Amino acid sequence: MISCLSLSSYSFCEKIALKKYRRCVKRGCIKRPQVVSGAKKDGFGLRVFVLSDLHTDYPENMAWVRSLSTKRHEKDVLLVAGDVAEMYDNFILTMSLLKERFEYVFFVPGNHDLWCRWETEDFDSLEKLNKLLDACKQLGVETNPAVIDGLGIIPLFSWYHESFDREDDIVGVRIPSLDMACKDFHACKWPGNLSNRDTSLALYFDLMNEKNQNTVKQIQSTCSQIITFSHFVPRQELCPEKRMLFYPKLPKIIGSDWLEDRIRSIHGVESSSLACHVFGHTHFCWDAVVDAIRYVQAPLAYPRERKRRMNGEVLS
Repeated sequence: MISCLSLSSYSFCEKIALKKYRRCVKRGCIKRPQVVSGAKKDGFGLRVFVLSDLHTDYPENMAWVRSLSTKRHEKDVLLVAGDVAEMYDNFILTMSLLKERFEYVFFVPGNHDLWCRWETEDFDSLEKLNKLLDACKQLGVETNPAVIDGLGIIPLFSWYHESFDREDDIVGVRIPSLDMACKDFHACKWPGNLSNRDTSLALYFDLMNEKNQNTVKQIQSTCSQIITFSHFVPRQELCPEKRMLFYPKLPKIIGSDWLEDRIRSIHGVESSSLACHVFGHTHFCWDAVVDAIRYVQAPLAYPRERKRRMNGEVLS
């Protein structure tokens, strides 16, 4: 669930040996290098907590948010990597509760935040996005890059595209179509020029980051450590292999190549021992260093998923 990042450096000997940066991905084959944990126990200074996939439309999850201490995190930073709530009112309540508990709260939207199934107002998903961003501004929740005590924090807007998946498909078994398995195709409402069925949404959301380029450059020039975060997945290696997934088509609806390119443009191709990116969406707890960047996911997830994990079940 919620996770605290150590802001101290970790040893270069613990990193994956870095070759010249290439995705090294060819059609039908994902190269999965050895990954190692980036978590350390010797953290100090500013505390940054990360959390994704709160899904507080579930009463159990809203109760968990309410249970967070109103005193313990008064000087801490919280990065919320999307999927707070489907219902607008629940989103507002959740973000208000988090802002009451943390001094700084940052947010990027996830797919569930932009669902329009049960909203009383008639708006599409882009209009709802703007409404959420306006609400964050009023609540004091940051959605733009900022510097906190010398730490650069850069939210990155993103969306997935099917061509992100380059691993061989599972054959010989019946697997439900994306339309049947992914509610985004029905719960989101997009203007006519945008669609889940091509790269248009991934490109649209990536271009939303361009307005912050001057701020990002300032952060790059002044901050020795930068944390970027998004809702969606930047690399397919950050998802289990298809043979381990309950729904093997999941990689087609989780990530964006443009997102990883943008992350590398911020942290640098060779990066540093302090480079970190936080993501969400897949509901898999993750903390690994790949090609010199630490990637972290700390989902609250659905109540039923937490129960299965406590009973020892995984990936189902």
